[in-house]
Amino acid sequence: MLWIALFLPDLPLQAYTRGGDDPGLLAVVAAAPRPHVVAATAAARACGVEAGLRVAGALAVAPDLELKPRERRLEQETLEHLANWAGRFTPFVSVAADDAVVLEVSRCLRLAGGLTTLVHALQEGVAGLGLTVQLAAAPTPLAACWLARTRPGTLVSAREGWQRCLEPLPVELLAAEESTTNPDLDLLRGIGIHTLGALARLPRDGLARRQGTRLLEALARARGERPDPRLWYEPPERFEAHLALPAAVSTVEPLLFATRRLIAGLAGWLARRHGAIDRFCLELEHERRPSAVVPIATGQPCRDEERLLLLAREHLAVLPLTAPVIGLQLTADSVVTQAGRTQDLFGDAQQARDAGTLLIARLRARLGPDAVRSLDCRPEHRPELAWCAAEPQSRPEPAVGQATRQARRPLWLLAEPRALPALDDLTPVSGPERIESGWWDARDVQRDYYVARNRDAALWWIFRRLDAPGGWYLHGYFG
Repeated sequence: MLWIALFLPDLPLQAYTRGGDDPGLLAVVAAAPRPHVVAATAAARACGVEAGLRVAGALAVAPDLELKPRERRLEQETLEHLANWAGRFTPFVSVAADDAVVLEVSRCLRLAGGLTTLVHALQEGVAGLGLTVQLAAAPTPLAACWLARTRPGTLVSAREGWQRCLEPLPVELLAAEESTTNPDLDLLRGIGIHTLGALARLPRDGLARRQGTRLLEALARARGERPDPRLWYEPPERFEAHLALPAAVSTVEPLLFATRRLIAGLAGWLARRHGAIDRFCLELEHERRPSAVVPIATGQPCRDEERLLLLAREHLAVLPLTAPVIGLQLTADSVVTQAGRTQDLFGDAQQARDAGTLLIARLRARLGPDAVRSLDCRPEHRPELAWCAAEPQSRPEPAVGQATRQARRPLWLLAEPRALPALDDLTPVSGPERIESGWWDARDVQRDYYVARNRDAALWWIFRRLDAPGGWYLHGYFG
């Protein structure tokens, strides 16, 4: 087996800063046991703000420092967002500890083009999420996590003697394990053990008699000498991702920047489920007023990240921002399974159809959903009632052999039939086609329809009324 660990340093800070480009002077503080800095941005660290510094001291060295409370909920949402996205590479994803995600990738290496190619794809994708990770690979999940924390970039395959790469690592890594307590580490420090290699060389029976069993169990799992089962992350049935902005924004561009990061997670979630969506919802959160909800239709089931982002851009471009935005939430459900696509021999006809539906979706985003409609047929014989305006939607291509013979209908139907005083300039082409219907709703029609050609060779659709007062009428033009 081969595991890749994605460790998020300064996760309490990244939970706030991944929604923006330049967070500036920002620090995250925890209240217990005393108010102190947990993490700070590079600009804040340059001013002397470091983790562990008391809040009063931090404000003394950086008076303009913005303080944010540590939010465990935001940290958990960030980890789940990363796990959702990582599912596009492998279904075997697990959340490790409180600040890392591990992926079992041995079964997808060939598809990814090898370990190096997969690592590059992970690094580029994580950057698109607005996150900074330290990455490492090892034959066990615990070893990968330890290497990612202390020696990021290490890629160790399952060759004989690979465990030697763990020997220089500090024993403090054991503190992240739930089974390890501070007295266990105090025991090691008391006997001068500072590295995992030194711990591995100790007599195990003697260490076990000194309450060191938990230390040995954790080390054995990291070295692959004991099983280390992991609980696989199951993506939710409904996608819901929240992104807190580092500061309130009143323009569209920062919102697009943050939206891109949410949609990257959505695309990964859809890829993991082999699904697509035909609509999703973007919610803009304000500080002192209700959130603004932006429903976005894709035109057809889709999971392409660039298409989803393009449609979100079109909607945000015409959205009036009535108040500063402090956060974004993206939700999507009603996922449909999207089968693989094969290309046509002489070009991709589906690609051309996709371009048409994308154009319609963009026009509706700019002009409003009621400004762009499609025409649909109704089960009605009367021509003026046989059509209706409908929601634009993608339609499957009709199967060969299912076409039915139908009477000719004009492309342009007049709103009201126009009386014809004479037929001298018209030559019949086809007809009559009798239409009698509507006796039940007081809109009874009794007509004989003809296709006729005028002196300019244009085709008209005309009819003769069979009921009183009779007469000839023009009802439409053929293209």
